[in-house]
Amino acid sequence: MLIEQIMTRDVITLPADATIKEAMRLIELHKIKHIPVVDDDAHIIGIVSDRDIRDASPSIFHATDHLEDFHKPVSTIMKRDVITAHPLDFVEEISNIFYEHHIGCLPIIDDGRLVGLITEKDVLHSLVELIGANQPSSHIEIKVENITGKLADIATIFKLNKVNITSVLVYPHKDPAYKVLTFRVQTMDPRRLIGILENQGYEVIWPGEPRL
Repeated sequence: MLIEQIMTRDVITLPADATIKEAMRLIELHKIKHIPVVDDDAHIIGIVSDRDIRDASPSIFHATDHLEDFHKPVSTIMKRDVITAHPLDFVEEISNIFYEHHIGCLPIIDDGRLVGLITEKDVLHSLVELIGANQPSSHIEIKVENITGKLADIATIFKLNKVNITSVLVYPHKDPAYKVLTFRVQTMDPRRLIGILENQGYEVIWPGEPRL
């Protein structure tokens, strides 16, 4: 899945000379957490978040102190070293950027100009869809030898038994001679399928509870 398929295109932005008060109003009005700061040509020069605004605001014990600070430009509190992505980047790759850098959003840049925005919530929602966790299905984990063809072999078993595969993930095993294949399949009772897999010599490690 590409970023352009899930990004927000109508992005709320501000110029660098907009006030902190204006940023506060937009965040409250549109129920958003991040506002890119751009120049006249839509080149991104920074980003301001609701956290940046909270950090710049007086505490509740001094709510009326330094109110003039709200009239300062957002350029005084924005983050300048902005991590960005491209519309043709893959969601799976971008999720790693969110994980490594502990950020809440990514501006999407094409030909140097801001064309969209993606948030941590957008990525999480897309990953849930990609692994099929939002659909009625059963979760099966199978330990297999770490050799070519095992995924195809098990997929063939599912096909012969008329079980549709919703998603497949491959995980490393603590023993590098093996790997774990994780399937989501469109059946609410996988016991018959698990029995077939075990009869053909495969080790099903989940579900691991006693089965009838």
